[in-house]
Amino acid sequence: MTADTTYALPADRAYDAAQHTWALYDPAAATALIGIDALGQASMGDLAFLVLPAVGDTIRRNVGAGSLEAAKMTGDVLSPLSGKVLAVNAAALRDPSLVNRDPYGDGWLLKIRPADWAGESAELIAGEAVSDWAEAEITRYRTEGWI
Repeated sequence: MTADTTYALPADRAYDAAQHTWALYDPAAATALIGIDALGQASMGDLAFLVLPAVGDTIRRNVGAGSLEAAKMTGDVLSPLSGKVLAVNAAALRDPSLVNRDPYGDGWLLKIRPADWAGESAELIAGEAVSDWAEAEITRYRTEGWI
């Protein structure tokens, strides 16, 4: 976790630096949960509406995998990984604010079977690099007035 717990980014996940989405890989099951990190959420505000792909759909990294409407923006949900959708978070579809309240727990968006975990995860921020990246992003977001 970062020193600033307001925008905590757990180091057990891999993060897309541009989209502020995360992936939590389960090597035993070869699956990954996908969500939006706390800093990205803070910059867009409270989620009001969420659309996600159907189970069985194939999604591509950084290509629209759904859409969202939040207090400060509307836009596409961009996955940090490509793969086949195994599950969608029905609770988050019913109550999008769950994503804001519990971004790393009950507020996940998708469960996928990554098409190329080894290749695509190499493009994400992970492990020891998370803390330094998160601190720099928090500073940047504050400087630019996004949080």
